[in-house]
Amino acid sequence: MPDRPSAGLPGTAQPPPPSSMIRRLGPGLITGAADDDPSGIATYSQVGAQFGYGLAWTMLFSLPFMIVIQEISGRIGCVTGRGIAENLRRHYPSWLVRGVVLLLLVANTINLGADLGAMGAALRLLLGGSSRLYTTGFGILCVVAEIFISYAVYSGVLKWLTLSLFSYVAVVFTVHVPWGSALAATLLPHLSFDAASATALVAVLGTTISPYLFFWQAALEVEERGRRKLPPLCVTPRAAPAQFSRIRFDTAIGMSVSNLVALFIIFATAATLHKSGITEIQTSSQAAEALRPIAGVATFAVFAAGIVGTGLLAVPVLAGSSAYALSEAFRWREGLDRRLLQAKSFYATIAVSTMVGVGLNFSTLDPVRALYWSAVVNGVLSAPVMAVMMLIGANGRIMGRLTLSRPMLAFGWIATVVMAAASIGFFVL
Repeated sequence: MPDRPSAGLPGTAQPPPPSSMIRRLGPGLITGAADDDPSGIATYSQVGAQFGYGLAWTMLFSLPFMIVIQEISGRIGCVTGRGIAENLRRHYPSWLVRGVVLLLLVANTINLGADLGAMGAALRLLLGGSSRLYTTGFGILCVVAEIFISYAVYSGVLKWLTLSLFSYVAVVFTVHVPWGSALAATLLPHLSFDAASATALVAVLGTTISPYLFFWQAALEVEERGRRKLPPLCVTPRAAPAQFSRIRFDTAIGMSVSNLVALFIIFATAATLHKSGITEIQTSSQAAEALRPIAGVATFAVFAAGIVGTGLLAVPVLAGSSAYALSEAFRWREGLDRRLLQAKSFYATIAVSTMVGVGLNFSTLDPVRALYWSAVVNGVLSAPVMAVMMLIGANGRIMGRLTLSRPMLAFGWIATVVMAAASIGFFVL
């Protein structure tokens, strides 16, 4: 077996036998599913309402970038046995890691507030009552589950929650979609050089390629190896080919599911809201409510229930990525597999960030404006973190003999440049 396994682009590995597929899915699937959080649903709904099928192609365009950068995140965790923030702390200036972690905390907390608020609003649409009460309940539920349920059980729960994403696939088949036009718009990019289209493109990229996903997937790979008492791959490089194949398969499936669901949300809102002349959607619950008179009560209910399900998946990922990053930066004991008293600061970060997110829904802060600034912070943070990840992946002192291959490095840097251009566009437009 060669010292350094080949590492081509994502998707080139042979798929595993069907009997082992479910067992091989984990961090990549959960990360990809968490990308379709309620704030992401709002973005995709707005794109479908405003442009119809015109920007459906962005889901195919962004997919390879998502796959490669998330696979690199997973490899960093698996090879080094450390998360991204800890690798930053060990090998780069302290001001860099603290600045990155601070920006991540700000963006994640705002996103938590928006997602929890959307979940509360969606449940109010379904059951009536107080959206703030529901928002508070969801926050408490997520904190209690992360702290008191063992990682092995909790990761299984998160994996099953990914099924909630398929509510949006079901929505598409309850409305009339002109499949010829929809598929043509998906496969044949149509570029419009106007401010509205460019802003929407930036919003889609900012929603699909977010820093919290990088930190989460790397941390989960570390968590999985620790739970199984396996050393980092830099210590046992001969085990790398099988692990890299698993990470690639898991990540490709997770990101593909994420973008397929996003594509179906665009289809559903294009076929209903855009067709009816409703072109302005600011929140995911607003999109659900707008569907009721157009597509019927059943479609509205499925869409709204999907917001709750995806929120229950995304909120723990947002809070967890903050906790992992902060713990790695300040050398705190970390891990969802630890008991509360073994990782008090780690779990305190989860609890505080989640409940601050709840509190934002009781403030005078405009949730739509807050989400805008969250996107700004994510835009500022994504490209630099991606660049540092590429440097880590190419560094033999950190990765040993398992540095990234040239094709993966090339594709990763292209993804970084695309994200940097999108970030600049966010400010210029």
